[in-house]
This record gives sequence, C-alpha cells and structure tokens, in this order.
Amino acid sequence: MQNTQPINEVLASYSELFMLIAALVYTVTFFVFSWDMARSSASIRRMEAELESEHAAQVEQASARVSEKSLVTAGGGTEIDVATGQTNADAQVQNERAARAAARREQELDSTLVDEDMEYTGTVKRPAANVAVALMIIGMLLHAFAVLARGIASSRVPWANLYEFMTTGALVIAVVYLVFLIRKDLRFVGTFVSGVVLLMMIAATIGFPTPVGNVQPALQSWWIVTHVSVAVAATGLFSLTFAMSLLQLFKQRQEAAQKAGVPTKFAFLRLVPPSFALENWSYRINAVSFVMWTFTVIAGAIWAEQAWGRYWNWDAKEVWSFVIWVVYAGYLHARATRGWTGTRAAWLNMVGFGCLVFNYTIVNIYFPSLHSYAGL
Repeated sequence: MQNTQPINEVLASYSELFMLIAALVYTVTFFVFSWDMARSSASIRRMEAELESEHAAQVEQASARVSEKSLVTAGGGTEIDVATGQTNADAQVQNERAARAAARREQELDSTLVDEDMEYTGTVKRPAANVAVALMIIGMLLHAFAVLARGIASSRVPWANLYEFMTTGALVIAVVYLVFLIRKDLRFVGTFVSGVVLLMMIAATIGFPTPVGNVQPALQSWWIVTHVSVAVAATGLFSLTFAMSLLQLFKQRQEAAQKAGVPTKFAFLRLVPPSFALENWSYRINAVSFVMWTFTVIAGAIWAEQAWGRYWNWDAKEVWSFVIWVVYAGYLHARATRGWTGTRAAWLNMVGFGCLVFNYTIVNIYFPSLHSYAGL
C-alpha cells in the first residue's frame, strides 16, 4: 500500500484547529465533573448530618423511655432509681435497635445514591454531571472531526505516529466511556476519564507535535489499519479500567472507615459503586482488552516479518509490548485462579497500565528502536 498523494493543507489546518477546540471543551468538561463531585459531596454531608441528628434523637428517646421504666415505687411511696439488672439490659437493647436502624438508613442512603450494577437509579438529580456529559459529547464530536480530517488530509489512517496515536487513543477513551454511559451510570468516574483524555491531548499537542505528512515505507501497509487500530482500542479500555481500579482503592478505604465508624474525608465516594463491583467490571473489561492486546502482539509479529524479514527482533517496543501482555496475563490468571482480589488486583492492574504508558512515552523517546516513527 503506497501513499504518495499530496497533503491537503487546508483540511490539515482545520484538523489542528478542531483538535485545539476539542481540548478546550474537554478542559471545561473536567472542571464541570469536578464541580459535580464538590456539590455532591456537600449534599451527601448534609444527608449524613440529618441521619446523625435523627439517630441521636432516637437514642435520646430510647434512654428517656428506659429511665422512666427504671423508677419504681418502694414502701411508702419513695421512688428508687434502679440502675442495674434488667434496666441496663433494656438500655442496651434499645441502643442496639437504634444502631441497627441507623445502619439500615445508611444502607438505604447508599442504595439511593448508587446501584451495585451501575444502573441508573433515577432518584438523585445531578444536573452538573449531566452538563459535563453533554460537554463531553460535544468535545468527542469535535475531536472525531479533527481525527477524521487529519486522516483525509493525508489520505491514510490517522494513527501513524505518536501524536496521532495519542489523539486517536484519547478519542477512543471518550467514545468507550460515552457508549458505556448509555446503559451504565459511570458518571462517578467522569472526572478521572475526562482527566486522562485531557492529559493525552495535552501530551500529544505539547510533547509530540507532528505536522500532517506521509509515512515511511515500512508503515505503508494494510497492517497499520488492523494492528494499530486494535492497539488503540485496547489502550482505551485499559485506560478506563485504570481509572476504575484507582477509584476502587479509594472506595475500599472508605468502606473500611465506614465499618469502623470513622467519617470519610471524601463524601463523593458514596456515589461510587462498592469496591467489589468496580473490581468485577475492571476484570471483565480487561479480559476483552487482553484478547485485543494479544491480537496486537501477534499482528505486529506478522507485520514485522513482512517489513523486516523476522517475526521477532527483540526490539525495545516489541519487548515492552510483550511485558504488557505478561503483566495483564498475570493479572487475569492471579484473579481467576489464585484469589488475588481487592487491593492486590487493583495494584496489579495499575502496574499494567504503567507499563503501557512507559511503552508509549519513554520507550518511544529514549530507546533506540525499529519502531522509531513517532515524528519526534
């Protein structure tokens, strides 16, 4: 597949303009999602204060009832305060009942705010989050036009260098997130997802700016369509599970504090599903991503044989792609057969994403490689 067509400079300039506008919209989206977190935290703290006041009032009423029962008449009508025996048992029973009632109200509050299966509950109004989602849709459409315009301007797929890979990868993350939002209430992770998208856009624009142009002969192959596109999609899914694992760690600390009766510092975590639900969804998505990454490694080996005459050259990019595969394979195996759940599974997933980031940044910049086509 040879590409010698001239570059459409007008369309290329429009691509850069819309990429900048999309980045600005993502910036606003990030701040609106953050504002929603702040507002939600304040609202939840008010609910918690109301529950605490109600619980304290019930305990006080229970104690008053027990005190009334503890006054008995002895002899000629003298009242004696009985402070032992059955009276203490009654007080303890009343307090336990009040505590159980408070715990039930806590659970009812959590079930009102979030669903374990991440379904939309329809009981909590979050206008700021809805505005952020609308902004993200607008940013995604602008972003998609910029990516498509760059591809049309160069008459090739728009992911042939690191700038294009990162901008296309950011688009995939935004699209995947918005598609999941159709059926699942993932607004709780919106701040993290929009933050990752924004960071990728900034890194591509500032760190790896590359003018629109033709690619070197080794990349002028149909394999760039399948090999790189699947790698971009897998990277987008891995990024989403990274955000979910990060939230899982925060949620686990909040759950432990709640069991110990310690107030949490981050009230917005009540909007986050239970840690085990986050972990289960991360595992499911990573299972799909791992299959896609396996195809990426195999397709890359076939393409390498066609381009350089060898399936495996121990190139830095090849080695780190295999390292990523091993880490995620270990994650899936450890969780499925070794009982690695909770904190260990979350950290291992985040290590895998760290290897992914290292592969697409440090390896591309500082390691000598046959894959040095980032346009740096």
